[in-house]
Order: sequence, then C-alpha cells, then structure tokens
Amino acid sequence: MDRKVVIALGGNALRSKGETFTIEHQYNRAKRSLVPIVELIREGYRIVITHGNGPQVGVEFFRNILARDKYPPYPLDVLNAETQGWMGYIISLAITNRMAELNMRRHVTTVVTRVIVDKNDPAFRNPTKPIGNFFTESEMLELKKKFPSLVFKNDANRGYRVVVPSPKPLEVLEAGEIKKLVDDGEIVIAAGGGGIPIIKEDGGFRGVEAVIDKDLASAVLARNIGAEKLVILTEVPYVYLDFGKPTQRELREVHLDEIKRHYAEGQFPPGSMGPKVEAAIEFLENGGDEVIITSLDLSLEAIHGKGGTRIVP
Repeated sequence: MDRKVVIALGGNALRSKGETFTIEHQYNRAKRSLVPIVELIREGYRIVITHGNGPQVGVEFFRNILARDKYPPYPLDVLNAETQGWMGYIISLAITNRMAELNMRRHVTTVVTRVIVDKNDPAFRNPTKPIGNFFTESEMLELKKKFPSLVFKNDANRGYRVVVPSPKPLEVLEAGEIKKLVDDGEIVIAAGGGGIPIIKEDGGFRGVEAVIDKDLASAVLARNIGAEKLVILTEVPYVYLDFGKPTQRELREVHLDEIKRHYAEGQFPPGSMGPKVEAAIEFLENGGDEVIITSLDLSLEAIHGKGGTRIVP
C-alpha cells in the first residue's frame, strides 16, 4: 500500500462531552478509538496522526487561573505544548499496546510541533475561539480585575467564556523532520491542538496567545509532507447539506468545485463543519489527491470507499 495519510482525530477520540477528564479514562477511550487506525497501519499505510486538544487545554488554562495565587500562570502557547506532550504520550501508548496485541512491530513517535502564523493576522484583533468553562458576569468581572488581558464574550446567553485568537496556519516548522520519520516507516503523532502558534520576530520565533484550528493545521501539514490523502474524523458519518433540517441530505462523493460552491452558500457553519470543509479545500487546491470526512467508527470503511464523504479534485 505505502500511501502517506494524515489522519486528524476529533476530540471524541479521547473523551466525549460530559465524560471525566481522568487520564485512565482518556487512555482507555483512546485504545478503543484507535483500533481502526491500527488496522490501517497493518495494511501498510504510512500514517501521521493529528488531534484536537480543546477540552484538555481549557482544563490546563483554568487550572492555571485557579492556582494563580500560588503559582504563576503559563501562557497558552506553553499550555498547548504541555497538552501536545501528554496527549501524544496517551495516543502513542494506546497504539503501541494495541499493536503488541497483534504482534506488530512498529515504532510510534510524538513530535511537539510549532506552527507559523502571521503576526498581522486579523484574528489577533478579533478573538473568537472560546476555551474552557462558562462564568457568571460577576465571576467574569472578578477575573478581569486580576487578568486585564483576558477577553470574554457572552456565549449564547449561557454565560461568559474566555475567547482567544485563532489565526490561520501557514507552515509547520517541524514538517521536514516529520516527513523523514514517516518516510522511514515511523507512525507519527504531530500538530496536536493545531500546533503551538508562533510568529517570526527579529530573525527568530516567538510563541503567541492563540489556538489554531487543528483541521486547518492538518491540511497544511499534509501539504508540507507530501501526503496523498487527508482524513478528518469527527462525530458524524458524513458531511451534510441543510444539516438539522427536514431537507438534510448526506454527501458521499463530491468534487472540489461543488464543495466550494456549497461552502460559499453558507452550508457549513464556522463552529462545526466549516473548518473541516475549508481544510479539505485547502488541501486539494494545493495538490492533494483526496479528503475523507467521516466518523471515527467508520474510518476504516470510509478509506476503503464504503462510507463517509469523499472529496476529490
């Protein structure tokens, strides 16, 4: 087989909404969730796995806030690096142990990954990405007194949440090393949570307070390493038109021009399917062969052409 594939795991690979954040739970869920990925490895695919970290980085962010009187809070770029590390460890452990059960001998490497963004990206002037818990107005005002730089927005009248910039990813700094590893047969975990956002400054780099969309970062990584296929795993089995309406219908195989038309018509909301479709467009316009968007449970069948939404040039 020997095809190079980037697989972007949705947040439900380690934890579904409302479930516990314990490491034991997230490991056990990862081991169950990653069974189809291990099957693809056994079939000979060269795999790079990316993953979200929204709930986990939110926990770390507020753990820092709550401990602010005893310990200095860390910035988001550092928290993203932290969650990349331990989530990569959990995912790699789950894959390694599943392969051991199947007598497979492959090595798994986690790369803590930096992603370059534009320091002039308009997202820095308009933070929109919510992270972490909801707060009452009085709690929000108290936090603002202690941390004036925090930006809050009312989230559908459910309370206030911290919002951070979500700039567009431009380049994966470790792409060359990741490509070498995967070309050598390593299973690579990279660009967790969209990668650590960094900007070019004074001949070097500096981390910034932001959260990059992991699907857009996955498309950039796939392009940077010359992957033929991008697989985006989410909670639904297909991309739908008129989602949630009586006229809802699934898309099975769709060409780039058609998906671009649906995207321009507003079929895919920014907070859900929008970034996934945008990532698919980005990947295919830059030479990719195929994008599959489906649920984790259907990933193996979808890659074999038996389910999910397949987007081609």
